[in-house]
Amino acid sequence: MKLLRILLVVCSLLGAATAHAEKITIAAAADLKFAMDEIVTGFKKSQPGNDVEVIYGSSGKFNTQIQQGAPYDLFFSADIAYPRELAKKGLAASDVKPYAVGRIVLWSNSMNAAKMTLVSLADPKIGHIAIANPKHAPYGKRAEEALKAAGLWDKVQPKLVFGENISHTAQFVQTGSAQVGIIALALAVNPELAKKGGYYLIPDKLHNPLEQGFVITRRAAGNVLAKKFADYMAAKPARAIMTKYGFVLPGEGR
Repeated sequence: MKLLRILLVVCSLLGAATAHAEKITIAAAADLKFAMDEIVTGFKKSQPGNDVEVIYGSSGKFNTQIQQGAPYDLFFSADIAYPRELAKKGLAASDVKPYAVGRIVLWSNSMNAAKMTLVSLADPKIGHIAIANPKHAPYGKRAEEALKAAGLWDKVQPKLVFGENISHTAQFVQTGSAQVGIIALALAVNPELAKKGGYYLIPDKLHNPLEQGFVITRRAAGNVLAKKFADYMAAKPARAIMTKYGFVLPGEGR
């Protein structure tokens, strides 16, 4: 009987632990892929038993999906305008929080992009240039702005191939579908890409700031784990990871 009571207690404790385990789903801009994966790993170690799933993609498409009821608990956007739009429509359960400013670079794994500038893109030897789709990807919008500011848009437009998001854009260059691409600095500094080629940092005076922000969605109102993750983004470990991947953080200079 004593053993039976012990087993019942153990089962009860396990059941309680399972009942209190939570899961959150995060929609995150594709430029966060490498940084967010590391941040989530650290967060999960501090929250054993809880689960965090991250889906990466285009900020503009996530914005539309959330408005249509997609089950995301947090939304990290490469353009802070999208979470601000959700907040105005009553679809956010928190204030919009800036988390970084992104940068764009020229990157190639078949050419030495470190010795290139935007003017190099007009070279007839370059047949295809990858950028994210400006219609829904913030990095694509900034690439378009930079090319127009440099007086190159009309010259290079016939060469452009469009990625669904910035990660997809980098894949075009990796696979040879494009010789060079305008991608996120956060992707170019990742060891997987950095070992294949250097990059040219595009002057940020040529485009509007890539101010990025996030919100807890209305779906996650009262979700304790979502709030903990939001708070974790301001902690030193998360900020250090973001800095490592080239993001400029709130309160820090460029």
